[in-house]
Amino acid sequence: MLKQELDITVNKCTAEQCKPKPDEEHLGFGQYFTDHMFTMRWNKDKGWHSARIEPYGPFTLTPATLVFHYGQAIFEGMKAYRGADDRIYLYRPLDNFERMNRSASRICMPPFPKESVVNALKSLVYLDRDWVPRSAGATLYIRPVMIAVEPNVGLRAALDYLFFIITCPVGAYYPEGFKPTKIYVEDKYVRAVPGGVGEAKTAANYAASVLAQKEAKDKGFSEVLWLDGVERRFVEEVGTSNIFFVIDNELITPPLQGSILPGITRDSVLQLAKSWGGKVSERSVSIEEVMAAAESGRLQESFGTGTAAVISPIGELTYQDHTVQINHGEAGPMAQRLYDELQAIQFGRQDDPFGWRVPIA
Repeated sequence: MLKQELDITVNKCTAEQCKPKPDEEHLGFGQYFTDHMFTMRWNKDKGWHSARIEPYGPFTLTPATLVFHYGQAIFEGMKAYRGADDRIYLYRPLDNFERMNRSASRICMPPFPKESVVNALKSLVYLDRDWVPRSAGATLYIRPVMIAVEPNVGLRAALDYLFFIITCPVGAYYPEGFKPTKIYVEDKYVRAVPGGVGEAKTAANYAASVLAQKEAKDKGFSEVLWLDGVERRFVEEVGTSNIFFVIDNELITPPLQGSILPGITRDSVLQLAKSWGGKVSERSVSIEEVMAAAESGRLQESFGTGTAAVISPIGELTYQDHTVQINHGEAGPMAQRLYDELQAIQFGRQDDPFGWRVPIA
């Protein structure tokens, strides 16, 4: 485990550099960025150094920067929440940074001191605390990123890296309510294969998914459900989320076998559902099993899980031009209960028996 205290320099925005806050009723997602960002650098001689919180602004990189050529880039998605008591909370930040270090290892990038970076993140969010929305359901989205910045076009792991965190206020994911989505089951393209980088949160995974998502959206679907990359039969992920099914009162999600992102919300759902009792399984599930269960009425619910939406209920699945409706196209009771309880924990409206909620100050 990497232990390192970061000596962080703080350079606050001047009054002239501070930006006007956007209208909280029209935030959208990823359109507005706060006044400050966190950056630090790594090289083999100094390790992690030059940690600073500074005004948000552009980077200068040469055309030969390695990330442009060979894709050494990883990232995370997190949120800060303003509670009813006006306190600001993070949600499982250490788990996000542990996962980011696992992604770094797979992409041949240096690990970072996650406890120290959590502290840096707290300082960053506290400095920009007025940007954390007060509107119902709105949050401050947090995007940590690491990229290779050495100027070299030889194919190898870089010798220099930049780590940065930017934040942006985002609106409620469901501005029109908790509405189920229509999902297209993708059997032409694949997202990941065993031994690949599917379990890492790396830019390449998302680049590989764009074409299938575009084609699905052109057909009127909200997202793509990915099947395994070998047999193209077994369910893996939906869009940028993990997926769950409720079949015969059993909550089921595919197991983590190297080609599925180990979602923080996925893990939260598993822990929360197990604490309620009932049957919870991590097992392989084929698309044929899902469609047959839907046809027979045994498929009671399906939903995706992720940081952005928390819980995203699925109302329809289309596979090879055959469409099935789930729970009459409505959000099911399991999805609704999970969404309500996770949001209550994240926003500080109820006790947190799992220790997931981390106060900023």
